[in-house]
Amino acid sequence: MNLTAVHHIAIIVSDYKKSREFYVEKLGFEVKRENFRQDKNDWKLDLKVNEHTELEIFAPENAPKRPSYPEACGLRHLAFHVENIETVVEELKNLGIECEPIRKDTFTGEKMTFFQDPDGLPLELHE
Repeated sequence: MNLTAVHHIAIIVSDYKKSREFYVEKLGFEVKRENFRQDKNDWKLDLKVNEHTELEIFAPENAPKRPSYPEACGLRHLAFHVENIETVVEELKNLGIECEPIRKDTFTGEKMTFFQDPDGLPLELHE
């Protein structure tokens, strides 16, 4: 078996417009495809993360809320690599997105912090 890269990560959102603004306008991901799926009555937005990875945003009607604490099985968080965490945290702050205090990963010593998308999905910055 030769699994060479992550192709895409899919998330479900409750408010398409709000989530599209967050991921495209604020975080700056490029739209690759944007389609309304008539048969499912929802939106599917494919965003370019890098040359190998996409982020798929699904916006169905009445999606159930994400369990938070205690944490449920499944995706715990989505982490993005950054070159300078302080710069990105300041950029997010200027966009009205608050981050937790920057701390160091217990095992690697690398800087990291968390923030949330409009539905409360934990997003991590990792330097």
